[in-house]
Amino acid sequence: MNDFDVLVLGSGPGGQRAAIAAAKLGRRVAIVDRATMIGGVCINTGTIPSKTLREAVLYLTGLNQRELYGQSYRVKDDITVADLGMRTRHVIGREIDVVRSQLARNHVTTLSGHGRFTGPHSITVEDGEGRVHDYTAGKIVIATGTRPARPATVEFDDRTVIDSDGIIHLDRIPETMVVVGAGVIGIEYASMFAALGSKVTVVERRDRMLEFCDLEIVEALKYHLRDLAVTFRFREAVASVERHARGAIAVLESGKRLPADTVMYSAGRQGVTDDLGLAAAGLDADHRGRIKVDDDYRTEVPHIYAVGDVIGFPSLAATSMEQGRLAAHHACGEPVSDIHEIQPIGIYTIPEISFAGRTEDELTEAKIPFEVGVSRYRELARGQIIGDSYGMLKLLVSSEDRSLLGVHVFGTNATELVHIGQTVMGLGGTVDYLVNAVFNYPTLAESYKVAALDATNKMRHIARLVD
Repeated sequence: MNDFDVLVLGSGPGGQRAAIAAAKLGRRVAIVDRATMIGGVCINTGTIPSKTLREAVLYLTGLNQRELYGQSYRVKDDITVADLGMRTRHVIGREIDVVRSQLARNHVTTLSGHGRFTGPHSITVEDGEGRVHDYTAGKIVIATGTRPARPATVEFDDRTVIDSDGIIHLDRIPETMVVVGAGVIGIEYASMFAALGSKVTVVERRDRMLEFCDLEIVEALKYHLRDLAVTFRFREAVASVERHARGAIAVLESGKRLPADTVMYSAGRQGVTDDLGLAAAGLDADHRGRIKVDDDYRTEVPHIYAVGDVIGFPSLAATSMEQGRLAAHHACGEPVSDIHEIQPIGIYTIPEISFAGRTEDELTEAKIPFEVGVSRYRELARGQIIGDSYGMLKLLVSSEDRSLLGVHVFGTNATELVHIGQTVMGLGGTVDYLVNAVFNYPTLAESYKVAALDATNKMRHIARLVD
């Protein structure tokens, strides 16, 4: 008889949800992770620290209040790393307590240490003090997450040349900073440090940033970041980084030399699978450490599942949670609906970006006719009250059946607002629902009605011309 019905490797969002879902289905469940990493990368070095840091930056700099109180307004003149770290440590501690409590309340056994396969059904756990314990399980879920990818040609010292994990360990706020990579993580941190007053330069090999986002929204973000003195170097690549006593110099392939107190690499993520003993279980991973799964999150070994960042795109905490729950239900032979195809994407830049559904470029490429409805925060009473004059919400509406094809938001609370559009799309609603709905006033949610009226007025004008 196995020690556990389900054993989960990793206690991040995906692993935690898988373990709790299996436990609620009455299975004997264990979860393996190092004592210092309960909650996974999400809570300890990734999502929660970075988003808490963002909130601390917004509060201490008074950035969101400057429209009302002037460009010199600040809550604290001399912001230090200690100021930022205090809030981050508090939130991390509370979140870890929440995870421990949830696991204990659902009778999930926590095995502290590093787990690796010794066979298809067997795991050995080294507890960090030299003790090794062996366990067996009928079903195993891999949810070990990822770590920042580090180019082999770059010498990291975790102070001058760092990756995204090193941000929370900085001993001072850099006056100048080079961010290598204009993906989600790179742009999020670039916007935060720019808000703190650092002179930030973003170097990106491609000709635009966040290329999966709506172009108009990205252009709005770029304009705002340039207003915060961010410099962009697109179609450029870093050839090397020279470290010096007082900082570093990023040498570009074009020959440009960019001096900086700190160089941060955001070169994608690497699956944490190299020390899992996958071969002993009959598995392997690709060059990025990612594990291939089917639609039910099963690996090539049917009783072993994988969820979260370790399986690749979309690599979001929100989707990882749902993947973990669905994998647990399938592993336990319990019926469950598939994950919904419309999933929101949230990017916690300053200001925020969030969207659900398709972009204008995707619809144009697919030759799907659509109309655009736009609402700008500066036209809303709530936008005036909170001092957000740059935010906007954009709806993409089918010209044929008036269905909602996409919603794109830029500005305050974008990651919250997007769920209204996501819900309408998920339930097959049309733009007419938003036109006829009553929204609280004054709210930012009212932007949906304004944008819906904008789109329908355009469609009405076209209809009049045709008639």
